[in-house]
Amino acid sequence: MALPLQPQASFPSISSSSSTFFAQGSKLLAPKLRNALLNRTTSYSTSSCKASWQELAGVLVFSAVPFTAVKAIANSPLGESLQRRMEERKKVAIQDSSKFQALAAKARKESLWYGEERPRWLGPIPYDYPAYLTGELPGDYGFDVAGLGKDSVAFQRYFNFEILHARWAMLAALGALVPELLDLLGAFHFTEPVWWLVGYSKLKGDTLDYLGIPGLHLAGSQGVIVIAICQALLMVGPEYARYCGIEALEPLGIYLPGDINYPGGALFDPLNLSSDPVAFQELKVKEIKNGRLAMVAWLGFYAQAALTGKGPVQNLLDHISDPFHNNLLSVLNFM
Repeated sequence: MALPLQPQASFPSISSSSSTFFAQGSKLLAPKLRNALLNRTTSYSTSSCKASWQELAGVLVFSAVPFTAVKAIANSPLGESLQRRMEERKKVAIQDSSKFQALAAKARKESLWYGEERPRWLGPIPYDYPAYLTGELPGDYGFDVAGLGKDSVAFQRYFNFEILHARWAMLAALGALVPELLDLLGAFHFTEPVWWLVGYSKLKGDTLDYLGIPGLHLAGSQGVIVIAICQALLMVGPEYARYCGIEALEPLGIYLPGDINYPGGALFDPLNLSSDPVAFQELKVKEIKNGRLAMVAWLGFYAQAALTGKGPVQNLLDHISDPFHNNLLSVLNFM
């Protein structure tokens, strides 16, 4: 329920050459965004994009801890004991899982959101919907103008990618909105609460305090390279486990009864939301719908940042305070 890393580049010193750099490089940006960048650019330290060998060594050691711990547990007597107990319970768990899958298939067949009678993207308007879209997957509205689902294997892979990005978009949207909202409410004061300026602050060499608590830096005091390497290394393990499938945790004595997208179990379903097969099929549809909405919302976040130079919460407050003057048409006319 993943964030792209920014490519490393060599930046000129933005002290004496900042005006030239932004005057040439930001002509395509909206005036408000360009002014916001220029106002915040007082100095630029190239050291923020560099890292000492001690920092890099610390990142490597820190990132190696999860891998080493998992491997050590799996190869230890504890891991062997956990796996033996898991194997003893696995036969019963597989039987229970098979029964659940049968109930889930029955729930999909009877649900409004699956099958041939499911809602379609054009509603009552006549349309020749693709025959290969049968409504087996949640969120299938018969929309495939590019023909991506003609190959059933590729179709499943595309769905795996979509739900992965949908979950990341929901998490990222929450992470973009909450800091700005808390800062505007005065609950916490961040060094930079606006989502798109956080990375820019790191490029300037700013130290970021979590929740505005002085001294609570963690990665907030590190440079961009160190953070990027740490993120990449820490994501290798989870992504590899996801690629290997739900069996990847069995050496630790963890059996997951579901599939790659809905593993289930106490680790991925602590609230036991999947206990009711009928409700679970509906929750799948709600999840993908909200995930798609979050992905579209991020397109809006990007456009707002480019056009206004503000965060989404501030843009919403501006619109509510004066909807006739703070809207998309007025911003486009102002450019």
